[in-house]
Amino acid sequence: MIARYTREKMGAIWSENAKWQKMLDVEIAVCEAWAQLGKIPRISLAVIKNKARFDLKRINQIEKKTKHDIISFLTSVAENVGEDSRFIHMGLTSNDAIDTGQALQLKAAADILIADLKSLLAVLKKKAKKHKFTPMAGRSHNVHAEPITFGLKMALWYEETKRNLERLEQAKKIVCVGKLSGAVGTYSNIDPRVEKIVLKKLKIGLEPVASQVVQRDRHAQFLTTLAIIGSSLEKFTTEIRNLQHTEILEVEEFFSKGQKGSSAMPHKRNPIASERVSGLARVLRGNALAGMENVSLWHERDISHSSVERIILPDSTICLDYMLSICIELIDNLIVYPKNMLRNLGKTKGLMFSQRILIALVEKGLTREDAYHLVQKNALMVWKQGEEFKNLLLADPAVTKVLTKDEIERCFDLKYVLRNLDVIFKRINI
Repeated sequence: MIARYTREKMGAIWSENAKWQKMLDVEIAVCEAWAQLGKIPRISLAVIKNKARFDLKRINQIEKKTKHDIISFLTSVAENVGEDSRFIHMGLTSNDAIDTGQALQLKAAADILIADLKSLLAVLKKKAKKHKFTPMAGRSHNVHAEPITFGLKMALWYEETKRNLERLEQAKKIVCVGKLSGAVGTYSNIDPRVEKIVLKKLKIGLEPVASQVVQRDRHAQFLTTLAIIGSSLEKFTTEIRNLQHTEILEVEEFFSKGQKGSSAMPHKRNPIASERVSGLARVLRGNALAGMENVSLWHERDISHSSVERIILPDSTICLDYMLSICIELIDNLIVYPKNMLRNLGKTKGLMFSQRILIALVEKGLTREDAYHLVQKNALMVWKQGEEFKNLLLADPAVTKVLTKDEIERCFDLKYVLRNLDVIFKRINI
C-alpha cells in the first residue's frame, strides 16, 4: 500500500499539469521579483497572482498552430490574466522557465527517492542485527570460500546503500539549480537580482554561468547516480536469486497466500521480485547513457536534449522509486533459512578452514610453499573421496609431525573465524 502510494506521488510530479504549474510558479515568482525592484506595478502583480492559470486543452490547441509549447502555455495564461499579462515572461527565454521549473520537479522527485533509501537502510539494518551471528558459507567464484554470516552480508548492503544516499543527496544539490539569465545567459534583458530573488524564494540553487540552458552535465550526474543505485539493487537481488537456488535455498522471497509461480508447474515459487529489479536496472543504465549524450549541445543551446529528457527524467525517477519499494518489501519479508546455511557449510567437509591450517603450519616454521602443498594435498582428497578434511589432516603424518591434535581441532573453530564481527558492525554503527 505504501509502495503504491509513493509511486502515485512520484508519477504526479511528472504529470503535464504539474510541469506547467511549476513553470507558472517560476513566472509568477519572476513577476514578484520585478515588482520588488519597481519594474511591475503592484496592482498589476496582484492581478497576475489572482488570475494566472492555464488550461491543458487550450495549450495543446494553440500548439497545433504555433508548434511551440512555451508560447502556447504563455498564451493560455495571458487569456486568463488579460492586459497585465504583458509583464509575464519579461526578459526571459523559454528555458528560463523550463529548466527552473524542471529543477523544482527534480527536487520533489529526489526527496521521494531519498526517503525510499532511508527506508531501505532501516530494513537492512534490522536484518543485519537479527542475523549478525547467523553463519553461512562465504563464496567466491561461486565456490565455498570461508564462513561469513548472513548479517555481515546485510551489513555490506547497508553500507553500500549509505553511500548511495550520499551520492543522491549530492546529485540532488547539483541538478536542482535554476537560471533566469535570458536568451544566451548574459542577462541582456533581465536584472541578475531577479534571478537571485526568485531562486531564493523557490529554494533551489543558482547556475553560476549559463548559456540558454542549465548545463546538462548536472542532469547526467543525477541520472548516473540513479543508475548506480539501480545497479546496487540489482546486485542485492541477484544475490537473493542465487541464494534461492533449489540446491542452495538459504533465503527465499516471501510467497503470499494465493500467489502462483507457474502456469504449468504448481510447485514453483519463483524470485520474481528480484528478477524484476534486475531487469529494470538495465533501463536506468540506458537512460543514464542518454543523459550523458545530452551533455554535448551545439553552441549556446539546441533542443536535442529536450525530447530525451521528457522520457528519461520521469521514467528514471519513477522506475527507481518502484525498484526501491520492491526491495524494501522484499528484504523486510525475506525468508531466511539458518538451518540450510549450516547444512551447506558442511558440504565441503571443513575445507573452509584450510587457511587456518595453512597459517598454523607456517607459524610452526614451515615455509609457505611447503605448508600450502600439505594443505592442498589433503584438500584435493576431500574433493575426490568425500572424507572430512580434519580427519585427513589428523591421518597425515606430515601434518601431525608439526601440529598436535588439539592444535588441528582449534583450527576448525567457527567462532574464531567470526570473532571480529563486532569490529565491523561497530564501524558502521549497527
